[in-house]
Amino acid sequence: MAMQPVSRMLRRVLKSSVRGCSSGAPVTQPHPREPSQSAAEELSRRRQFLRESAAPFSAFLTDSFGRHHSYLRISLTEKCNLRCQYCMPAEGVPLTPKANLLTTAEILTLARLFVKEGTDKIRLTGGEPLIRPDVVDIVAQLHQLEGLRTIGVTTNGINLARLLPQLQKAGLSAINISLDTLVPAKFEFIVRRKGFHKVMEGIHKAIELGYSPVKVNCVVMRGLNEDELLDFVALTEGLPLDVRFIEYMPFDGNRWNFKKMVSYKEMLDTLQQRWPELEKLPEEESSTAKAFKIPGFRGQVSFITSMSEHFCGTCNRLRITADGNLKVCLFGNSEVSLRDHLRAGASEEELLRIIGAAVGRKKRQHAGMFNISQMKNRPMILIELFLMLQDSPPALPNTPSRDPLSIQGLRHRPSVSNWVSTLWKRCPVPQTPPLPQRQLGSGSPQRHYSSHPDSDTNPKCLSPMSQASASHSGTLPTSDQLTHVDTEGRATMVDVGSKPDTERVAVASAMVLLGPGAFKLVQENQLKKGDALVVAQLAGIQAAKLTSQLIPLCHHVALSHVQVQLELDSTRHAVVIQTSCRAQGPTGVEMEALTSAAVAALTLYDMCKAVSRDIVLGEIKLISKTGGQRGDYHRT
Repeated sequence: MAMQPVSRMLRRVLKSSVRGCSSGAPVTQPHPREPSQSAAEELSRRRQFLRESAAPFSAFLTDSFGRHHSYLRISLTEKCNLRCQYCMPAEGVPLTPKANLLTTAEILTLARLFVKEGTDKIRLTGGEPLIRPDVVDIVAQLHQLEGLRTIGVTTNGINLARLLPQLQKAGLSAINISLDTLVPAKFEFIVRRKGFHKVMEGIHKAIELGYSPVKVNCVVMRGLNEDELLDFVALTEGLPLDVRFIEYMPFDGNRWNFKKMVSYKEMLDTLQQRWPELEKLPEEESSTAKAFKIPGFRGQVSFITSMSEHFCGTCNRLRITADGNLKVCLFGNSEVSLRDHLRAGASEEELLRIIGAAVGRKKRQHAGMFNISQMKNRPMILIELFLMLQDSPPALPNTPSRDPLSIQGLRHRPSVSNWVSTLWKRCPVPQTPPLPQRQLGSGSPQRHYSSHPDSDTNPKCLSPMSQASASHSGTLPTSDQLTHVDTEGRATMVDVGSKPDTERVAVASAMVLLGPGAFKLVQENQLKKGDALVVAQLAGIQAAKLTSQLIPLCHHVALSHVQVQLELDSTRHAVVIQTSCRAQGPTGVEMEALTSAAVAALTLYDMCKAVSRDIVLGEIKLISKTGGQRGDYHRT
């Protein structure tokens, strides 16, 4: 904190000014008889002075890694006029009581303090900042702060066209508009409200009033809107837009899944295939975006790579939440309440010490995408407006896409992408009894195949248990970390060299719903390809032995026994598959059992597909796992 005396000295020297400013910029008032300068001329004058006579940056806003935090984001409200399915947790967000939110005076007090210490850019966020009744007045008062070069807003655009003329007069200099789709029907489905055309009207109003570029923030999520990348880029051909593609980020309640994240490299590759002439632009200091431009286009495209290629080393951002908490990192869960200290009567010096201590604790970089997804943090709606997707979205209605709006340069493709609805759940795994005897149809011969000659008396077969949804013997704690990725999120193989050799047994099951026609042919062994049950049984055994060649991070296991049973269920026209694997070694064999069951099911499909394409494979699950250090699991 060697800079503290310099900062204090500057405050004393400038104390006589109407408003203190760590830059030393003079405060001037126009003479009553002189014509007022235009807003553009005034802003140009202030920027020129600041470039020429900026003072050393405040120690209070400098962290231990030398990063100067000159950019402050202030959330004006937690409320929003949209109800996006992916912005809040499924159970909703309890809003902070109004009495606990920052008042306008408190917002301006904190803003003034940060600007005096060197902050030169403030962005107003939410919730939706433009639903705050006094937002125009707040912008106007911020505009009076000497040293503040940029006042921006991030908005969903619903109220933008109506308010922007007033906001521009008040001093608003930068606009970010959140928009994740160019298809009106999809927009309405996502946000549960109408308003697509209001957003587009707001974008055009910003262009009309001379904002350049107008930034359009698009959170890209696999299965939702990654098929619209080219359409968004096409907008930049005739419009001065900066379309910013943002990697999907984890926040509390949105059940982040890395499978849904479309990485910067993947997006860039998609664009380069369509526009190989795409060229990279020089990166601005402390920029979060990697910017590109297509020669001849008015606008540009950018990528916010928070997950795949973090920009923590040049981060200059701090955030104040609507309830007055200071967050030094968007992905961090540590906060300090400036509101409480303000209301307790803290002096400016005391507030600066609190802010300086928080900034000083800021880490070099965030924890990485997988660790972030495990952390307890605010939902994004309680930090600032940002569109996030829940892990298991409902199905998109089969609505034909319509021309979103007559916009120069828009290429509309004919189809809307399908939703990704596959959900992998990590849950405690169980143990199952051998397949129960089922009542087959009257007069129909029962076909029951087992790769073990005496499965009914084999002591390794698990006996039936009492009815329960799931149970376990011993203790098998689940891990809150992914074991096959390192701290940087890269795939890695688990080292089992130090684990003791124990007997490992795992049982898995699957079901194939054949339908009446195919079921009858399998039951009577009349398929032209041959005996489907025998072939599937052999395929299951072979798959168990080849698991490490099929699943990249699985260890090779020397199996001492593989058993595959297939049984017909005439009530559902199905084949029920149960597999069991056993080995002596340092790692479990559940993947071998699951692979065996899955491949046996796929083989049945292959054997029967000429008869019916309505076959359904399902209920592939681990039934039991025994012999590991963490105890045994059993499911009935």
